[in-house]
Amino acid sequence: MSIIHILPEAVANKIAAGEVVERPASVVKELTENSLDADAGRVEVAVESGGKRLIRVTDDGCGMSHDDALLAFERHATSKIRSAEDLFEISTLGFRGEALPSIAAVSRLVLETRHASEGAGTRIEFAGGRLRDVKEVAWAAGTEVEVRDLFFNTPARRKFLKSESTELGHIATLLTHYALAQPQKSFRLASLTNEILNVSPVSTHRERVYQVMGGQLLEQLVEIAPQERRMLVSAPAGYGEEAEPAEEAPIVRLSGFASRPEVQKLNRNHIYFFVNRRLVRDRLILHAITEAYRNILPAGVYPVALIFLELPATEVDVNVHPSKTEVRFRHSAFIHDFVRDSIRQALIAARPVAAFSLPRTSRSAGSGPAEDAEIAERLSEEPPLMGSAPAPQSARIEAAGRPGQAQRGSIRGADASTLPAAGAPHLSAPPPNFRLSSPPPEPRTGTLPLEEAAPASYATGAPEAGADADTLPARDATASIAGRRDEFPRDLRPLGQVQDSFIVATNAEGLWLIDQHVAHERVLFERHLHLRRERQVEGQRFLLPIVVELKPQQQAAFQDIAEELGANGFEVEPFGQRTVAIKSAPADIPADGAERLLLEILDGLGPEARAISLNELRSKIAASVSCHAAIKVNMALDRNKMEWLIKELSKTECPMTCPHGRPIVLRYPLRDIQKAFKRL
Repeated sequence: MSIIHILPEAVANKIAAGEVVERPASVVKELTENSLDADAGRVEVAVESGGKRLIRVTDDGCGMSHDDALLAFERHATSKIRSAEDLFEISTLGFRGEALPSIAAVSRLVLETRHASEGAGTRIEFAGGRLRDVKEVAWAAGTEVEVRDLFFNTPARRKFLKSESTELGHIATLLTHYALAQPQKSFRLASLTNEILNVSPVSTHRERVYQVMGGQLLEQLVEIAPQERRMLVSAPAGYGEEAEPAEEAPIVRLSGFASRPEVQKLNRNHIYFFVNRRLVRDRLILHAITEAYRNILPAGVYPVALIFLELPATEVDVNVHPSKTEVRFRHSAFIHDFVRDSIRQALIAARPVAAFSLPRTSRSAGSGPAEDAEIAERLSEEPPLMGSAPAPQSARIEAAGRPGQAQRGSIRGADASTLPAAGAPHLSAPPPNFRLSSPPPEPRTGTLPLEEAAPASYATGAPEAGADADTLPARDATASIAGRRDEFPRDLRPLGQVQDSFIVATNAEGLWLIDQHVAHERVLFERHLHLRRERQVEGQRFLLPIVVELKPQQQAAFQDIAEELGANGFEVEPFGQRTVAIKSAPADIPADGAERLLLEILDGLGPEARAISLNELRSKIAASVSCHAAIKVNMALDRNKMEWLIKELSKTECPMTCPHGRPIVLRYPLRDIQKAFKRL
């Protein structure tokens, strides 16, 4: 007797539906993608009970003829591909032909549509995958799909759905993604009680970000100007050589936004990455974004980023995941480096400096409720897509045509650590006797505790996970759309020190406070990397070698990086079975700090010594060396030394944070000083 049998069609359809329809947000995703593929300029979504009871998606796209509407409910029926070769050049959001039959299999579905070439529309009704009714109706051009009682015939699936507010949050997040990716289209989302999202068409991504996320968060973002790069079609011939792009190689375009260093999130839920206007998950790109912020953000925190990548359809495979949320790049290393370098260059060019925290101002009428922040935090769970988190149920977002009301957004939503050789900062010599003797600092690696890495006094502080623009300090709203850049000035005049640790300076813009230790650390860090690239790092030889005993893990790390240590001014040789002898160390490191520095470098690498790139290794060593060599807190500096330090800091490419991500400079704008004294 055979034990293998063919599943009934009804069972097979429900299994297939499980791959496509995970929750109400999955239905909205598939139907919205169909609307956008139909060239709709307006997409409206209405839901009840978080989408469990009703989901209605209406668009003004091209619509379908009577025959096409019937055929669309057959498995794998699609108008977007015709042969296997088409899978290698997919330019639409949907293409599998599974959405409508899968949704119809687990719901009561009604489709009403009309193509412009036909005089009457078509109404088709399904229940549990069975066709119930087909008839002609009066209908405007476009399509409306109404999905009721999702999973009514699969109660086991229905009981795994979350609360109504949670499911609504996922839908709101999803529509926000599409609104960000398609600024030229109109999107509206409404529940039974209120309107959640309503954005009108705009011409730029910046305007759409302003609509969706609000002016305060927009001011915390650095815009990445649109740029192009021609792909490298072949790998370099040898190590260290650069490949030249061929003239016929495809062009990749990138634009977007990246947050300033003071915006720090405790998770990756605020990173949005779009490939050809499709929001995707991609570890490669996430790594590239993280690398762009290395030595700018502390370890363990993440930025806010919206990256829009456009490339030929032949260069990306979107057919690698049932819900089309993952992609595979043909030239992944090129894409990684392009994203990393673009973000890094934008941050270095902007050189943003943080401001002191100020009390929140009262909300104006119509700016949107903030009480939903706590609700959204309770709702947050595994989001439907990378970089997403549920939106508040009662959030309201107005169109950009009324910026006074649209200002408050309520949807939450190789190696860059080394600096380019071209344009490396020229660092002048410090004043005589600049180096001050003091006890060496406590060991510190790149994995600083968050409370140390981002002190509360730093600009907006380190917002809690899921915090949105409403948690940021109030700023001048008129500057939000203009994209004000608070760059590090070159005309600061030092006034003195606070506790012999923080330099107080001033200029026409206001008051500035500089942490002298991390400022000098940044100067030394960039100088060390520059000298390392030029192979000019000097070491100082000790009169007597320093013998250090290593733990097994430290010994393994030492064997992996011994050559690089030598290129960074160290001369360390094995001295017995588990000991080494330090004969020289970088020139700025005193003899009594060499052992501590070496152990810190080895402990900071741990078991990853073999896995990290050469540039990342150089960055880690340079960060440790600069931290130990920098001047310390509680040290008095005369005016010449303060002026020298400020001057050299202004020459660095990243004067806003130290190599470990700690803030260097705080700014108290003149306007805020005048407000505090009630002069404005």
